[in-house]
Amino acid sequence: MKKLLLLICLTFPAMLMAQVTTYPTHFTVAQDGSGDFKTIQQAVNAVRDLSQQQVIIFIKKGIYHEKLVIPSWKTKISLVGEDKENTVITNADYSGKANTGGTDAFGKDKFTTYTSYTVLVQGNDFHAENLTIENTAGRVGQAVALHIEGDRAIIQNCKLLGNQDTLYAATENSRQYYKDCLIQGTTDFIFGEATVVFDHCTIKNLSDSYITAPSTTPRQQFGFVFFDCDLIADSTVKKVYLGRPWRPYAKAVYINTIMESRIVPAGWDNWRNPDNEKTAFFAEYKSTGPGAHISGRAAWSHQLTSTEIKSYTIKNILSGKDGWDVEQSLKL
Repeated sequence: MKKLLLLICLTFPAMLMAQVTTYPTHFTVAQDGSGDFKTIQQAVNAVRDLSQQQVIIFIKKGIYHEKLVIPSWKTKISLVGEDKENTVITNADYSGKANTGGTDAFGKDKFTTYTSYTVLVQGNDFHAENLTIENTAGRVGQAVALHIEGDRAIIQNCKLLGNQDTLYAATENSRQYYKDCLIQGTTDFIFGEATVVFDHCTIKNLSDSYITAPSTTPRQQFGFVFFDCDLIADSTVKKVYLGRPWRPYAKAVYINTIMESRIVPAGWDNWRNPDNEKTAFFAEYKSTGPGAHISGRAAWSHQLTSTEIKSYTIKNILSGKDGWDVEQSLKL
């Protein structure tokens, strides 16, 4: 009997170890079949649901015609392109376009702003690096390239290309960080209610219009914050506004930003509603360049003081209740 008990004690741990399942943390996507999958969506679908470790999906050069969805249960996914200039995710849906796939969850048979995305991210802890994400619908109305609803998203060294509504930074509980990115569009091409930091990004206007349209809620301390960014424009552009409030409590702040001459002296627009001037918070700090018309700015906008600027750190803006450390996340 003692020998039998000893045998059980020795073999039971081995049996447990044999039952442990490991899940892949790296996939490769290649259109020529040399990787694990030929489409990005296939790779996303293969990631373990509610992953507790960051999974890297390496995407080889190519033009990927996909309407990519990363659902809420696909967490901790990193899309890493081989080369941002030649690794492109592209689609051309726009608001009002007929949906040949039938009706959506709301019974609509046409795309809306909210369903026009090329890439939709609902899962938390999403990373994207070395990619171009574009919507090529043209100037036909709202046509989103990247739509993010998940929390703790990082977009680094990417190009986000479109026209109206290029980037939808959605949901008030979403925190997003963009570093060394090019974002271009026409009207309100950075919009939404998320708390977002743009760090050393290039923001390019393609037409006379508005850069941002935040819809920050009264419950949020920060909205869109631009650090050390460069505002440029197409050669045909002559009149650009820094932003306008999509909702009354909109917040947008430009810090140490270089502004071309196309930025209008007033800088900010109230979206045809003077009441918005009482609730929106639009501000700047040490803007430079010919478009930094401090003396001509809208009277209801703000120039941050040396005291106010102290609260504008990446850590303070994005850490939240869980203490999210962006610098640590960048190393994953």
